[in-house]
Amino acid sequence: MDKKTKAIFSKIMREIGSKGGKIGGKRCLETMTAEERSARAKKASLAAAEKRTAKRLAAEGISIQPSKATKKT
Repeated sequence: MDKKTKAIFSKIMREIGSKGGKIGGKRCLETMTAEERSARAKKASLAAAEKRTAKRLAAEGISIQPSKATKKT
């Protein structure tokens, strides 16, 4: 695949993906219960906190293993 074709293909796929992403969030709000939304938000919050902590510790030169609590099962 030449560079021009690859660039066009990439642009098309990006447009398709952005349409689905816009629909997905609204669909989740309509179909998920309050408990499911809460669990999803909690999981995202824990993952973000773990990422921030890992970044801070890396800057300080400390190495830790990721916890099993936020890993996908």
